[in-house]
Amino acid sequence: MPSAPLRPNPLSCSLIRLVLAICAALMLILAPGAQAARQAAPPPAAPAPAPAPAADAPAVEEADLILMNRTIVRFRAKFLGASPRQRAERGQATISAILERATSDDVVVQPNAVGNILLIDGQLAFVLTPDDTDKLAGETLAALTDKTVAVLRTVVAESRESRDSRSLAEGLAVSAGATLVFITLLYMLGRLQAWITRRLAAAIDAQAERLKLGGTELIRRDRILAAVGWLSRALFWLLAALLAYTWLARILARFPYTRAWGENLDDYLLGVLGRLGVGILQTLPNLLIALLMFLVARAVVGLLKPVFDHAAGNNAGLGWLDKDTVEPTRKITNILIWIFALVMAYPYLPGAQTEAFKGMSVLIGLMVSLGASSIVGQGAAGLILMYSRTLRSGEYVRIGEHEGTVVAISLFNTRLRTGRGAEITLPNALIVGNATRNYSRTQGGRGFMLDTTVTIGYDTPWRQVEAMLTEAARRTPGISTDPAPRIFQTALSDFYPEYCLVVHATPVGAEPRAQLLSRLHANIQDVFNEYGVQIMSPHYIADPATEKRVAPDNWYAPPARRPDPA
Repeated sequence: MPSAPLRPNPLSCSLIRLVLAICAALMLILAPGAQAARQAAPPPAAPAPAPAPAADAPAVEEADLILMNRTIVRFRAKFLGASPRQRAERGQATISAILERATSDDVVVQPNAVGNILLIDGQLAFVLTPDDTDKLAGETLAALTDKTVAVLRTVVAESRESRDSRSLAEGLAVSAGATLVFITLLYMLGRLQAWITRRLAAAIDAQAERLKLGGTELIRRDRILAAVGWLSRALFWLLAALLAYTWLARILARFPYTRAWGENLDDYLLGVLGRLGVGILQTLPNLLIALLMFLVARAVVGLLKPVFDHAAGNNAGLGWLDKDTVEPTRKITNILIWIFALVMAYPYLPGAQTEAFKGMSVLIGLMVSLGASSIVGQGAAGLILMYSRTLRSGEYVRIGEHEGTVVAISLFNTRLRTGRGAEITLPNALIVGNATRNYSRTQGGRGFMLDTTVTIGYDTPWRQVEAMLTEAARRTPGISTDPAPRIFQTALSDFYPEYCLVVHATPVGAEPRAQLLSRLHANIQDVFNEYGVQIMSPHYIADPATEKRVAPDNWYAPPARRPDPA
């Protein structure tokens, strides 16, 4: 039962037009004839340049004898006054005339004093001389003659086949069948590509629906679909191009006149695949060596991991390696090990000795050297902070105008969290270039130091001021009594002395310091109000007509609410 005809669709029509355009382009390229075919397949280059001819012996231009798009022989010297080009033209005309009236396909070699005479059906075709051999390749006249006879016999057989109507009809029938198969395969390939794309799109949609967090997609579905579509189309066109290439080679090989072109196409594709396979086989040993070096690097990193883990878990550390330096030391050591492995494996990587690979390496090195100067500076500053132990996580510090608790110290920046809840990121180079005040190391143990300054007039006894400041510190929860608060008279200015209260706070963290300082200031105001001493800091000049203090009865003026008694 005959199969149902295929229904044409826009995809199959476009594919057919693409194939026809490819065939037309290739025919235009290959149609100029023997000369174009000869240029498309030049002979292999000689291993060494030929010596320059003498001034009195001008170089003779070589010429190829081409028939049925096959190069039969290359003439390299004159013979009986005829140049190589003339010999090729005469040989082509002579062989064509012989083949038109020949009754036998016999090709016979007749040795002669001047060389070897080639006869077709007993008639002279051309003469090969010792000067026609490739002396640079060490070719002999016998080898050249054998090779020429083999090609000539093929040309004779193809010439007779080209005049056989039955053979041409069979070729047309086979070509039509191959074309039908080719179009069918392209149609099926297009349908398969569309089916695979739909299945992948459905799978991506289902996966994206499952990977949602709070109604938000964790993966960009549109980008993944676009990438999958691009890959499927690229694979489709690659397979379509291979099918078209194979189909064209099969069609050309069916006819005697274009058979050489089809064989050249097959030889080219097989040659590319062969060189690719040989290259892969030759590269495998080097890849194994490079892989072995990377495995050794991974093993060394694994051996050092317990050492770093022990140093991180041991409070005393291992000599200079303690909790503060173990992580940066681990990272630096691992990076150096992998860089060393990459340097050792570099000569064994595929293409490492090519000029393109070397140029790319130089370009990458130049980009890194020009663009990474600031990065290197920041990294060096980070290492200085880590190994000098200037800062530690959890310490309260003041760097320039920024103050807060150290959250994390990385290679390039340090993060501080202020008492007001904000997080500040400072470049490590800025920290190294500025004075750092560490409040957590002023007193040993847990906690940090607090200090505040007030200015009181000379008419208030300094002993009373110090006692009031000490009382305010005693009322503030979180301020330790050991060590006891200390008061320093830091300056005797024109209108007032300056009193600096320094206390040690036991809470740790970012917010407690700001809250503790706020409570301390509140208690200082309450104590000074209780004893009738007005605070005029920081710009005290003279007592005003009305005292600037709050009476205890007004401490909880609306809307403030008096706390319930305990």
